[in-house]
Formats: sequence, C-alpha cells, structure tokens
Amino acid sequence: MSDFPVTIYHNPRCGTSRNTLAMIRASGVEPTVVEYLKTGWTKAQLTDLAAATGAPLRDLLRAKEPLVAELKLAEPGVTDAQLLDAMVEHPILVNRPIVVTPKGTRLCRPSEVVLDLLETPPGSFTKEDGEVVTTGR
Repeated sequence: MSDFPVTIYHNPRCGTSRNTLAMIRASGVEPTVVEYLKTGWTKAQLTDLAAATGAPLRDLLRAKEPLVAELKLAEPGVTDAQLLDAMVEHPILVNRPIVVTPKGTRLCRPSEVVLDLLETPPGSFTKEDGEVVTTGR
C-alpha cells in the first residue's frame, strides 16, 4: 500500500461515494474513511473543506436532498451562516464524497474526479453499474 495520504468523507449508501472509495483503493491506497453521517460536521470543517475546493460553500450542499426544499435552503438570500447551521444540524445535506489528498480537495461527483487527486490512478476501473473508466495509464 502507498503512503500517499487520502481522506474521503464518505456515505456508504451512496453509489458515487462507494465507487470513489473503490477507485482510491484500486490505486493502492487505503484512505482514512470518515462516515460523516455518523461523526457529523463542524462549521470549521465545512468552511475549511469548501475553501480548499476553491468553490463556494453552497457547492457542497446536496441540492437534490428533499430537506433542502423543506428548509428553503435554495431560496435567494440564504446566507453561508444559515447553510452552515443547517449542514451541521443535518449532515445528510452535505454532498459527497469529498476527497482530500496532497494534490487537492474536491467534491468527487462524478466519481472519476478522484483520479486527478491520486498519486497513481488505476489504469482502469469498473463501476458498480458496469461502466468502465480508463485513465490511459
């Protein structure tokens, strides 16, 4: 196994998250897996992760989650502070998976995004649905 440090904020019920984790492992890395639905989030964690991706906090919001509509988080005028409060209270609102490596931090949707973050991406990978991803390695 590689000593290339990788952390994945993971939801095991999510196919994209499972595929991303499997791609990381196929690269020879055993990542630190954070099941954020169990551990929860802090405001500082989410703020730091969003900053590290270079994207606004809103990009980490799982827009398809029914709770977003229920809490009216997609409405104009919702502030980052309000988003943070909601995401900390309801961890399911955070999109996944988020992967952190020495090469950067990204929301890995689609799962192939992770390939740019790995030291040695696998040459090819077959997703759960049978789709084959080839890296050209």
